[in-house]
Amino acid sequence: MLKDIVFKNRSYRKFRANENVPMDMLESLIELARITPSSKNIQPLKYLLLNQKKDTDYVFERLKWAWYLKDWNGPSKEEQPPAFIIMVLDKKLNDNAMIDAGIASQTILLGAVEQGLGGCIVRTVNRYEIQNYFKLPEHLEIILVIALGKPDQIVELTKVDKSGDIQYFEDDDQVHYVPKRSIDEIIIKR
Repeated sequence: MLKDIVFKNRSYRKFRANENVPMDMLESLIELARITPSSKNIQPLKYLLLNQKKDTDYVFERLKWAWYLKDWNGPSKEEQPPAFIIMVLDKKLNDNAMIDAGIASQTILLGAVEQGLGGCIVRTVNRYEIQNYFKLPEHLEIILVIALGKPDQIVELTKVDKSGDIQYFEDDDQVHYVPKRSIDEIIIKR
């Protein structure tokens, strides 16, 4: 059921680094993204699929992981994602595709959950270095990176408390908590 997949789809930041994600699995996720809606049906998104350690190590070192976890520098080497999808915009086709990117990213992550994986969309990326490393032409602009692998953490949803604090956090047992606003707070009633 879709609701179950959505509940399992969390932003995982710790993975089982030694469990490879096969290229055919990555390609199946792009097949899902390929058929999603695209503004004016331009389809300007393209993808670089990475599951080779040399490449994933390089990308891993050029990402920032968790805005609210100021004392955490990201996953350890044992928790590093074994695969990445780099989403790029082909500027020869369109100069902006943020809505397309959101639809495609969510679809990729839902497909990943269905296949027993988890992921995290990362936008704090050293685009310049990654662009140069993979020799991407100038007309391909990196939008975001999706980290993928078998999750190695527990993520729990909680209610936003009375203070209104929406910052996610981890407890001493390494459980990652993500406060979510109630349905009454997000539906505008007339």
